[in-house]
Amino acid sequence: MVGGFGPARAGETESLWHRLTTLAPSANPDVIRLALDAVSCAAASGHGEAQRLAVIDYSRPSTEPRLWVFDLQRGNLLFEELVAHGKNTGENVARMFSNQVNSLATSIGLFKTDNSYIGSNGYSLRMDGLDPGFNDNARERAIVIHGAPYVSSKFVETHGRLGRSFGCPAVRAAIAEKLINVMKGGQYVFSYYPDRKWLQSSPFLNCSGVKSVQLEQREVRSRSDG
Repeated sequence: MVGGFGPARAGETESLWHRLTTLAPSANPDVIRLALDAVSCAAASGHGEAQRLAVIDYSRPSTEPRLWVFDLQRGNLLFEELVAHGKNTGENVARMFSNQVNSLATSIGLFKTDNSYIGSNGYSLRMDGLDPGFNDNARERAIVIHGAPYVSSKFVETHGRLGRSFGCPAVRAAIAEKLINVMKGGQYVFSYYPDRKWLQSSPFLNCSGVKSVQLEQREVRSRSDG
């Protein structure tokens, strides 16, 4: 793989998976494997190779770090962070996801990043959803990465959960610019939740119609705060 992570031999993917799961022991290894499968499939499908990958595990409560950013070229962990979900996706625990305009809910699936810009939420990162029916309205919905004051450990201490966005994966304001600069320009964001319909139908999890991982392995158990 020259310049990025594209279609890879099984041994290369397995080696990278082992390295990333070692660097991020708190992340679910099955989710990381799915993310690598999805990115490799996207590259093989003509969406471009990836240098960096953000993995969001929305099966975890908002009070836990559930966003990991990896440098796939060097095999490094760059960020392990809190990330908000949409207002209509749930309180502390995510329950409902949507691709609909004005739903105020988070979307799952594979995204590809575009350019950064200054908007109503400050420095932000545009993304395009690649999963038909699950996140392909992301551009129309203005689903972007941005910093937010309601994403902080202090907010969690006061409210028992993070604040919620209008569907964007909002991050801590203190690291937003650095994270966006790392992720802009054609990188991948993999937003996971054990939704059976998505797992069965996503073209990136069922590359060329062949399931790369058995469905029961994909449906990793959700962590919740009870």
